[in-house]
Amino acid sequence: MTDLNSLTLAQARDMLRKGETTSVELTQACLKAIEGADALNAFVHKTPEIALERARAADARIGQGDAPAMCGLPIGIKDLFCTKGVESQAASRILEGFRPEYESTVSQQLADAGAVMLGKLNMDEFAMGSSNETSVYGDVVNPWKVDDRRLTPGGSSGGSAAAVAADLCLAATGTDTGGSIRQPAAFTGITGIKPTYGRCSRWGIVAFASSLDQAGPMTKDVRDAAIMLQAMCGHDPKDSTSAELMVPDFEAMLTGDIRGKTIGIPQEYRMEGMPEEIEALWSKGAEMLRDAGAKIVDISLPHTKYALPAYYVIAPAEASSNLARYDGVRYGRRAALAQGDGITEMYEKTRAEGFGHEVQRRVMVGTYVLSAGFYDAYYNRARKVRTLIKRDFEEAFAAGVDAILTPATPSSAFGLGEMAEADPVQMYLNDVFTVTVNLAGLPGISVPAGLDAKGLPLGLQLIGRPWEEGDLLNTAYALESAAGFVAKPGKWW
Repeated sequence: MTDLNSLTLAQARDMLRKGETTSVELTQACLKAIEGADALNAFVHKTPEIALERARAADARIGQGDAPAMCGLPIGIKDLFCTKGVESQAASRILEGFRPEYESTVSQQLADAGAVMLGKLNMDEFAMGSSNETSVYGDVVNPWKVDDRRLTPGGSSGGSAAAVAADLCLAATGTDTGGSIRQPAAFTGITGIKPTYGRCSRWGIVAFASSLDQAGPMTKDVRDAAIMLQAMCGHDPKDSTSAELMVPDFEAMLTGDIRGKTIGIPQEYRMEGMPEEIEALWSKGAEMLRDAGAKIVDISLPHTKYALPAYYVIAPAEASSNLARYDGVRYGRRAALAQGDGITEMYEKTRAEGFGHEVQRRVMVGTYVLSAGFYDAYYNRARKVRTLIKRDFEEAFAAGVDAILTPATPSSAFGLGEMAEADPVQMYLNDVFTVTVNLAGLPGISVPAGLDAKGLPLGLQLIGRPWEEGDLLNTAYALESAAGFVAKPGKWW
């Protein structure tokens, strides 16, 4: 029999309903897998007692016959989500010892649906990074291995991606500010969807850039993404940007029938120096969708080339504002002070100790672009570019395009340490295909579609119309079926 921890959410749900296994057995299988996977450094706060308590409650609920789809299914929670009584550090030293007295809306909704929390997952500090090398807990290691290097799982949701790919949990939560769900999903051969901005509540999720952040599921396949996303979505009066919209049954919309749909291929995403493998996979993806009955058309998104610079002005600007609350006064770490030190010295020493280099870099960039002499030159100009990027997508959709197909990343997973020491801009270029989606507030999904010459997974990204996650998931389902990706990392840890 298959190991219980390697089941998909849908398989495990169906087995629970038929009485072929119990939530406690599923949870114990995952806890055992977690215990043997410290080499991956994916789980950073393990909560086995909470997990088994919730699993027993889920079994009782399933026995009564009124359990929702997620009931009894063991999942991991990214360390960015506040979880009541459990360390919630956003992978930063400055939040050392912080145990919130409240639960984030998304993790509460999953708990209410009966999902079992196995623990908190590693990530880049404050979600700032594309390789999971900025965490106070140390690097996460990609479970895929093709030589003697330790590979990045991507970032910032690298712990979530590694845990799902290595079957430590059945699924995990992630957050996406500029590609932090989709890029790690592509690097680890799993599925990750960033819903439309406002579809999932941001309340209780540690903020990075408030106009860009969005939570989403990271799962083993598209059906699981539909099941988990439904439990995570919904209007939340505690979040002023949360949309008051009905949440459809995403799983019921997975027919795989995309006949008559129009898929756009944006010419601006054909970047100079793009690896041939990425180019070939993209063409193959378009061919698969055409064979499934979709119409493939070339489209133009002319302001794409300005997306990265605009993103790396707007996101640090919002971060510098959001991170001002970490001052050592009310919670988290406080630096030891010398005789005669005042409040200013406390702020300075606490932040110097508490924030890592990448966070410090982005706070300084953000403070600079918001300062009096540079506000119009940088921040306001970036906001105008953002409006133009959004309009490019609106015009494509108005012309009848149902979804847009692009690569998810400019390469497969690279080695840990290979980029971090270089120019940080090289690292930022990893987000080249994903940041436009956040700037425009659109839903985007990464689907594993093939392996490169070295045997590492590559993903394709589909971008959908706002609020039409169901339609996007169905197109992704058709692409997944055609690609037939079933490769898994060989266990070495």
